[in-house]
Amino acid sequence: MKVSLIIITYNWPTALQRVLESVAAQTRLPDEVLIADDGSGPETAAVIARAGEHFPVPLRHIWQEDLGFRAARCRNRGIAASRGDYILLLDGDMLVHPRFVADHLMLAEPGYFLQGGRLKADRQESERLLAGGRPIYAPWVKANFHEFDGTRRLYAFRQPMLARWKARSRNGGRVMSCNMSFWREDLLRINGFDERMEGYGAEDRELVVRLENAGLHRRALKWAALAMHLEHFSRSQENVDDPSLPNNRLLQASIDQRIVRCEYGIDRHLGVEVRYVVPR
Repeated sequence: MKVSLIIITYNWPTALQRVLESVAAQTRLPDEVLIADDGSGPETAAVIARAGEHFPVPLRHIWQEDLGFRAARCRNRGIAASRGDYILLLDGDMLVHPRFVADHLMLAEPGYFLQGGRLKADRQESERLLAGGRPIYAPWVKANFHEFDGTRRLYAFRQPMLARWKARSRNGGRVMSCNMSFWREDLLRINGFDERMEGYGAEDRELVVRLENAGLHRRALKWAALAMHLEHFSRSQENVDDPSLPNNRLLQASIDQRIVRCEYGIDRHLGVEVRYVVPR
């Protein structure tokens, strides 16, 4: 099957360059890589252009105007432009293990989507990686294992046998679109991310609610599809779970009403010619 890797990015070209280097070193390359760009400046375009000169698979840059945090729309545009049967989502601040793509495919199965995690490198380790250092996928890596949204030390190494066991015994863990994979037809069925959700938070959890409302099941990726998150300032709210936030109200509506398909989603971009235009 053909695999499309969609990397979302916003104005961190140094990190994106390192991410692309890790993708180019995959033992099983994706069939295409799409950079879903939420309004970055020309430095990011230059990084992508340079990488594209020698990248081992087609590399496409899909840019949208910077009108604030619009990750839902940005990812939808990437999905709409993709040509693969299977979709991998990755954030532009995540360096990946050489078997990242292979691990997702190892556990891909109709009726399921996969939820991976992220090792959260501390500041010192992030600086080393940004300077060209090689990621360490091991329990002794300098990472913030205590943070609630990071991979625990227990899972900080690759072990395929344990990964297969875990995927079939647990339903997915914390939802994070920084490391997920789906069958493209399943995303089209629910119309992808709800583009009414702007600003940080909840767009990935709401997507998962509708996938599960459609009868799909989530599997956890532990000891597999390892990815190293680079430390940076977060644009999250002080309390991302505040029920009064607009995105959380939409999330709760999808839960209460058992919504499957959103109205403002991928279909707004299907068949639309993608223009790779970036600001000068």
